Amino acid sequence: MHVGALALAPISLVQSTIAGGLVLLTVVAERLFKIHVSRRELIGVALMAVGLAVLALTLNGGASSAHSRYHPGTLAIYLVVVAGAGLVLCVVSRKAHVLAVSAGLLWAASDTSIKALSSHLSALGIGVAIHPLALVIFLASMIGLLVSARSLQLGEAVPVIALTSAAANLTTIAAGPIVFGEPLPHGQLALIARLAAFGLVVFAASFVPPPVKAAEVLASSTEAADPA
Repeated sequence: MHVGALALAPISLVQSTIAGGLVLLTVVAERLFKIHVSRRELIGVALMAVGLAVLALTLNGGASSAHSRYHPGTLAIYLVVVAGAGLVLCVVSRKAHVLAVSAGLLWAASDTSIKALSSHLSALGIGVAIHPLALVIFLASMIGLLVSARSLQLGEAVPVIALTSAAANLTTIAAGPIVFGEPLPHGQLALIARLAAFGLVVFAASFVPPPVKAAEVLASSTEAADPA
């Protein structure tokens, strides 16, 4: 359904709508899995959801066009920067919150590639499976999955997933006007609101406390082993 949505609607609209799952994240974590969600985590996730909702509301033109056309050079630069940043982060750090952002960037590269590949569907049909972008999608999504799994092993679920979602959605939404030529909002007020929404999501991501489950477990184990 995600791939179908990316093929039919502007990438900014798709990712902003999907990001609404952040609101459900804390409810599911607390009610279904009995994970304690702190007030700070609740506020951070709520702010992210509000910022991403504003981004969706300020999308100019709605879903009247799929906006899937792109310039190969622009796409290549964007994917190298985003995926490269994700790979660098997962190499230089083993902290849960850094790995969470790394996974989000890798998935953003995959989603952007899916959007670009969808523009070739009518011409290539099943041939899209052997298009070079298909390899990018496979590698970025699989490496992102491994990095995400490791971040969830090291950190608490709510902040890890929130950071991954924020990184993935912000970066993918930015690909709309940068890569696919989605029009920016008409009017100064709408443009300011869109920029403020980006800032709000970044602030909310920094507001969520770092997931430090592994460090706490290690410290507890050390204290238990030390009779002094």
